[in-house]
Amino acid sequence: MNNTCDIPGIGLRVSPNQVPDPMHDISPGLDRGEAVLAGGCFWCTEAVFRRLDGVQEVQPGYAGGAADAANYKAVCSGATGHAEVIRIVYDPARTSYGQLLKVFFAVAHDPTQKDRQGNDVGTQYRSAIFPIDDAQAQVAADYKAQLERSGVFAGPIATTIEPLEAFFVAEAYHHNYAALNPGQSYIRYVSMPKVEKLESYFGDKLAKEGSR
Repeated sequence: MNNTCDIPGIGLRVSPNQVPDPMHDISPGLDRGEAVLAGGCFWCTEAVFRRLDGVQEVQPGYAGGAADAANYKAVCSGATGHAEVIRIVYDPARTSYGQLLKVFFAVAHDPTQKDRQGNDVGTQYRSAIFPIDDAQAQVAADYKAQLERSGVFAGPIATTIEPLEAFFVAEAYHHNYAALNPGQSYIRYVSMPKVEKLESYFGDKLAKEGSR
């Protein structure tokens, strides 16, 4: 992982809070309360989604490849087929799958970058959604198409929608990495600007102290 920010000039044409809500979402009664998303370095995406109201747990991990290669060293080679992902467990009564996707597209990463985020280059850093059921697959496909029609991004959306064969939990030292390593240069210059963007544009979505 390289200590660089997202490439300037690519991404949103509008401010993050002008990204539209999904036209279709999953009702709380049908929402399974789990999402698996890939948006570059999982240190960054974990740090963003941990701040959201209704999010109960965020685990970094790997998806898209075989079990025997689901380890950090192998995945970093870019040859295993895995993406760095996070598994989000959330309360559907307090947030929704569609609202998580809105944050994912608006502030958690740049979905116009293909197989990279900034100088983190390789298929392991791809933008991808791994639906856990047909309802999620439909919402993800509909929302991606909606955002493409809206023109809020300066380039084509590179996000893929891929079947979730399995989620593999990452090594223990990756968990809650940003909070535990605030002085690390990657966290200061790449992860925290995304968190600050979330706080600036989506203050109404932030978890309050003691609300988890």
